[in-house]
Amino acid sequence: MKINTIERLENELVKKLNTKNATIGVVGLGYVGLPLAVEKAKAGFNVIGFDVQEDKVKNVNDGINYIGDVLPTDLESLVSSGKLKATSDYSFIKDVDAVAICVPTPLDVYKQPNMAYVESSAKAIAANFTKGTLIVLESTTYPGTTEELIKPILEESGMVCGEDFFLAYSPERVDPGNKDFNTKNTPKVVGGITESCTKVAAAMYRAVLDGDVHEVSSPAVAEMEKLLENTFRNINVALANEMAILCHKMGIDVWEVIDAAATKPYGFMPFYPGPGLGGHCIPIDPWYLTWKAREYNYHTKLIETAGEINDSMPDFVVQRCAEILNKQGKALNGSKILVLGVAYKKNIDDYRESPVLPILNRLSLAGSNWSVVDPFVAKFKLEGEIIHTIDLKDETIQEADLVLITTNHSNFDYEKISKFSKAILDTRNTNVSNELYFKI
Repeated sequence: MKINTIERLENELVKKLNTKNATIGVVGLGYVGLPLAVEKAKAGFNVIGFDVQEDKVKNVNDGINYIGDVLPTDLESLVSSGKLKATSDYSFIKDVDAVAICVPTPLDVYKQPNMAYVESSAKAIAANFTKGTLIVLESTTYPGTTEELIKPILEESGMVCGEDFFLAYSPERVDPGNKDFNTKNTPKVVGGITESCTKVAAAMYRAVLDGDVHEVSSPAVAEMEKLLENTFRNINVALANEMAILCHKMGIDVWEVIDAAATKPYGFMPFYPGPGLGGHCIPIDPWYLTWKAREYNYHTKLIETAGEINDSMPDFVVQRCAEILNKQGKALNGSKILVLGVAYKKNIDDYRESPVLPILNRLSLAGSNWSVVDPFVAKFKLEGEIIHTIDLKDETIQEADLVLITTNHSNFDYEKISKFSKAILDTRNTNVSNELYFKI
């Protein structure tokens, strides 16, 4: 009888998804959740977005966009047509057929997973969802989260996973600012608790996305593959950063070395050095793996070493600033430094985990006077203080003892920077022409 029940629920939900008659919920309306909600609404579904932050709820309902990867016209059109709405009232979970959890999964001060947002979201869903609902966790996390944390919380409702409701994991793959790949066309990986859970979750994403949907055998496989993706990048960037330090000591241009190596058509993939790692994924996700590995009495030596190298890059950048100023007979203490860019990568407004923040902290500790230019970020928070960025003016550049390029935004006026700078330290290989031009 139970098998017949779950088969019936599966068939009913898949039919709803295929005919776009399902209502879909998205919990968390940030960098991942809002683009996903928009794509689901554009695909023809009625979508309800849930968030505890009232300002986000109000902005969505007013059709005001706040995420760079969402077209303002798309959001405005979907809201005005009634396809997308937002609320902070989780009792409306009862009205959805499927819901995706897209909330932050930060680290605590000990580099251990802080699952508070995921846990509270699961509890809110458990208190309100109905039989036959699909729940998908998208937040990046450690292997075992879906089965060990989410499933027991949802089953506190009295319903049983795989018999009364469907549960799966499908990691978000968002690359802010990427012009080629976005939520719509990036392939999806899906792993459910049961085969039915996987089938239903895959049906939802196939009804929304253009990218392939790759089904795996369990949520743990999907959770682990996401960590592998970002750990792969973390380690390779660490190698590039360590090569940059060594090449500096040897008087070799690391960028030229990487370009030369990239001419090999097989066996090499270019990664590039920089001031450190930023964003909500690559600097954070590998630590989920190192934390989980300790449960199995395993020490992830390579991953932790890579993290240490990347975390040390802000110190190396400040050291290079001191060296360049010394050549001009100046010290960091009292020098004016113009920092170009606080976003963690070019042409976006996201400064989460930006390596520029620890660089600014270290410059402050050294007694330097710095200011920041970033055309994408009007203000940012540093150690609890709101810092406003400034405009890039001729006199601002001329007054600086050193210009530090930390984010290579395309709309920086590099000709002006080249003309008016006394000295430049470039962490992004923009190849600005200046008599005193240095790379990390």
